[in-house]
Amino acid sequence: MYLEHFQLNEPPFSLTPSTHYFYKLAGHQAALNTLMLHLRNGEGFIKITGKVGSGKTLLCRMLLKRLGEKFFTAYIPNPDLEAITLRKILAQELGIPEANFNDQHTLLSAINLRLMDLHTQGKQVILVVDEAQALPTESLETLRLLTNLETRSSKLLQIVLLGQPELDTRLNQSSLRQLKQRIGFSSKLPLLKYSELGAYVNHRLMVAGYEGSRPLFSRAALWLLFQKAKGVPRLVNILCHKALMAAYGRGKPIVTYREMHDACNDTESVSSHDPLAVILGVSLAVISAFLLLAWRVSA
Repeated sequence: MYLEHFQLNEPPFSLTPSTHYFYKLAGHQAALNTLMLHLRNGEGFIKITGKVGSGKTLLCRMLLKRLGEKFFTAYIPNPDLEAITLRKILAQELGIPEANFNDQHTLLSAINLRLMDLHTQGKQVILVVDEAQALPTESLETLRLLTNLETRSSKLLQIVLLGQPELDTRLNQSSLRQLKQRIGFSSKLPLLKYSELGAYVNHRLMVAGYEGSRPLFSRAALWLLFQKAKGVPRLVNILCHKALMAAYGRGKPIVTYREMHDACNDTESVSSHDPLAVILGVSLAVISAFLLLAWRVSA
């Protein structure tokens, strides 16, 4: 609706994770670099956790894009799967014929043979599991057992688990202690800092085609955006999209505090309290208390 108004080629704040819009935030870039390093070194298990909306799926897609021809990747985006289904999906990703799926022993033998074949070809096989906190305990244990497949010198299968903080809680259970011990590297994705917010927003606008000479979001709008989104990239995208719609509706060339405030009020996942009103209220209370104290001293 607002693309022509703001001279954009495409919506800059779409919620669909696109590597086209990946911005090298310090924490996300560090996590990506470390993932690449540990995968090249042949770690069996790697775990990345982050809050809802922190950018795990986008990081996952960047990882899959960065892995070169040396790697053979399998990707499971929706892991709420029983153990037997998990093994079948892995087999499908590996290109194993479905004729091997009827018997579990045959299926596991086929997976092992396929992994050995890929190893012979010089490939490192990576299984990436997104939203791993949703995996049933039995399925998590299945992943651990799959990493037992190895040669004398290297693992035949490496696994990257990406999940919400609940994944850490799951792994602290006594029934999963063996899996937790297998994790060679783990990292937590940080949220956006205020110092990164403006650059993040401008990056997405420029990728979408904005070539204007001035920022589309005022400083006051960005300040309110940070107070409400708390540094969560998904919420930043939601609020920026709605604020642009509000500015377009009023025929404004930029997003001001008012449009961002309207966007926040239209989003249930952020507080309805106006932080500026809170600050003004606290300031008035402090001034009133100071004046009252001064009056009592003078009296």
